[in-house]
Amino acid sequence: MAKEIERKFLVLDERWQETVTRRTSMRQAYIASMEDRSVRVRILDGVSAKLTIKIGRSAMTRDEFEYDIPLDDAEELLGNAIGIVLDKTRHEVEHGGYVWEIDVYRGAYRGLVVAEVELTSEHQNPPLPEWLGPEVTGDGRYSNQSLATEDLRGEMGLPLPGNS
Repeated sequence: MAKEIERKFLVLDERWQETVTRRTSMRQAYIASMEDRSVRVRILDGVSAKLTIKIGRSAMTRDEFEYDIPLDDAEELLGNAIGIVLDKTRHEVEHGGYVWEIDVYRGAYRGLVVAEVELTSEHQNPPLPEWLGPEVTGDGRYSNQSLATEDLRGEMGLPLPGNS
């Protein structure tokens, strides 16, 4: 079993784009969602897919199980998703010995940009890039699970359908 330990931040500006080492287009959705667990399907660059199970209540650390699944199965699961199918591009940036993942959302959450850094311990304190904004670790509104299963666009100041 793998542990996922991460911190999450909003992004202030686009300076991170100068040092991107990798980009991945993602469509993801939730098949099951409860307060302390979820089942997610994710399609990567339209060519591969993963099913992920996450369990835990901690703001920073959860158990994570991830499996490759056939692309056709993933497409079918997306069609049976709860709520909103998230559409985003993940950009990887190296900073201070850590890999930061910057998610730039399209579709329903167009305009939202969030950075995450995965850690091996909750006690790690990575150097923070200057382009980071406020930390939102533990703010449930910024979890992909909440973004997909609740419509939080109004709370985030993003356009609602028909109000753009």
